[in-house]
Amino acid sequence: MSLGGRTLFENASFQVNYGDRVALVGPNGAGKTTLFSIILKEKVPDEGTVARDEWTMVGHLPQEGEAQGDETVLDVATGRVDELPRLEKRLHELEAAGAVAEAEYMEAHAKHEALNDPQVETKAKKMLRGLGYRDTDFDRKAREMSGGWIMRARLARLLVMEPDLLLLDEPTNHLDLLSLLWLQNYLKNYSGALLLISHDRQFMDEVVGQVHEISERKLIAYTGNYSDYLEEREKRYEQQLAAHKNQQKEIQALQEFADRFRAVPSKASQAMSKLKQIERLELIEKPVAPRKPFRFQIPQPPRGGQRAVSLVGIHMAYGSNKVYQGLDLTVERGERTVLVGPNGSGKSTLLKILAGVVAFQEGERDLGHNAKIGYFSQHRADTLNPERTVLEEVLASAPLMREDEARGVLGSFMFRKDDIYKLTAVLSGGEKSRLNLIKFLVDPPNLLLMDEPTTHLDIHTVESLTLALERYEGTLVFISHDVHFIRKLATKVLHVNAGQVVPYVGGYDYFLEKTGALDDARAALTAA
Repeated sequence: MSLGGRTLFENASFQVNYGDRVALVGPNGAGKTTLFSIILKEKVPDEGTVARDEWTMVGHLPQEGEAQGDETVLDVATGRVDELPRLEKRLHELEAAGAVAEAEYMEAHAKHEALNDPQVETKAKKMLRGLGYRDTDFDRKAREMSGGWIMRARLARLLVMEPDLLLLDEPTNHLDLLSLLWLQNYLKNYSGALLLISHDRQFMDEVVGQVHEISERKLIAYTGNYSDYLEEREKRYEQQLAAHKNQQKEIQALQEFADRFRAVPSKASQAMSKLKQIERLELIEKPVAPRKPFRFQIPQPPRGGQRAVSLVGIHMAYGSNKVYQGLDLTVERGERTVLVGPNGSGKSTLLKILAGVVAFQEGERDLGHNAKIGYFSQHRADTLNPERTVLEEVLASAPLMREDEARGVLGSFMFRKDDIYKLTAVLSGGEKSRLNLIKFLVDPPNLLLMDEPTTHLDIHTVESLTLALERYEGTLVFISHDVHFIRKLATKVLHVNAGQVVPYVGGYDYFLEKTGALDDARAALTAA
């Protein structure tokens, strides 16, 4: 399969059987989403075939999606406004064409039956609750909600249909931690096959039993979860590298013998035999080393006071929606704090109050001595100079950094080759997000506030960011739904819910144990 003059796959093969749980991994741009399109027959490969069991119902969750018209959240989850009428129309068309024996008809019929089930609304409500919706949300217009909430409703519809093969493209992107735990537990017990694209390694460790890696335009199969895959890939690399080196030594010895004795009459036939022996060898290619997370020395920020920032008696409301009433909070120097809680509970608002970028109605925000704040919002790109290139923007942030060091950091965050000469004005939203992240790392503040910093990053880049932040000596407050990232960094948890902020002085697992969040997710799963 080639796209835009670049070959993504070359003689690539793989198979998913009923009940398999497979993660598809590879760097951004390797072709993971394109492979989904090929399986769904939305794209046709240049060569090769896609063979699907004609009885297989396939469900697909894309990365993005918007609501159309006036359908409610429950309408989206049941498919009764858009999906069900579309399926009915297609069934009539296929029946008129006499194509009732074709696989497309069978699949459309199975989906129609699932959504036409008398219990579909009850099932949909249970799925929506598990994914974080309140009962009062069911009749809300979907278009009034964010894209992330719409994707949850579409995921609920897929789970209601129970496809034989579920294709999920970054399903955890829009989930809070409790919903993520619920989905994780649900998929562990899912009867169908699962093919998953994700940058959340903890989620893959919990859910999948196989990994297919896109590497060198091939699909390479590994048994086990993501951590097993990393270990096995390293072993295979070492074995192939050793075999390649041994063969090269053998070839060199044979060639030296032939060169030395081909002109000696008594040894000429032996010399020719050695050359033929080289020709008969099946050459072992030198393997490509597995990509490793990039490590760089993060400059240490100026030392601040013992108290980084404090909030006293904060009242915050958006119109009639009261988010906080009388909130008191102190962040101490050196703390690494993660904010957790349901979507819409006020985590991002709290981060904005700490950063001083949103006005509150009552109370005081007091910055500590010598505090230098850096606020990383996934929605902000106005800190970039549109007339600078990517490389210039980084060098302007860290004047003492050498150009080769800046190139190394940019490369680890997926800015490669000519990308570094792009003007920041033409960057995509994800590229702007990554560039802002780099600017924080090369000139770090001593109070770093980060809202979903791993969004738009692949697994290796998340690991590079994690390694950098592990060596950061300032104060960190962040929001993330990436459990591996949280476990690596957080030493304190603030649970934000219904206007209350409850601290847990311990890591993420301590928080889960103390709050019974895992039990809550399992209870929601049982109800579904």
